[in-house]
Amino acid sequence: MDVSTLFDDVKRMNKRQFLYQVLSFGMIVSSALMIWKGLMVVTGSESPIVVVLSGSMEPAFHRGDLLFLTNYPEEPVRVGEIVVFKVEGRDIPIVHRVLKLHEKENGTVKFLTKGDNNSVDDRGLYAPGQLWLTKKDVVGRARGMLSLLV
Repeated sequence: MDVSTLFDDVKRMNKRQFLYQVLSFGMIVSSALMIWKGLMVVTGSESPIVVVLSGSMEPAFHRGDLLFLTNYPEEPVRVGEIVVFKVEGRDIPIVHRVLKLHEKENGTVKFLTKGDNNSVDDRGLYAPGQLWLTKKDVVGRARGMLSLLV
């Protein structure tokens, strides 16, 4: 179907049919946005569902897998846990496992991450001068997954 036949179909519709189509489309879009915002509130994560974009976490996760995230502030970060984090200067979040924890006497916790399929830790991925991540860097923690079905 090309663009000209699409316009011809729209021209043949009466105003009531056209308005009905526009309203139906608007309802679908607004419903999707409400569901997304609801998931954000329930999970505490700015991005409750993410797609794995690289092979750095294989064999646990593969490219195209969907991860379901939560990010409750009262839950402590643990070694071995899979976190999704953003670092300054990068727009795309990274999915990696917590490798080490560094707890200070004042109660602050910093941690180091590494991809399961990577040979070195993630310090090379962090912002310049950053050696550890903090909870403010975390977008969410993996709680479930849907594997690529191809």
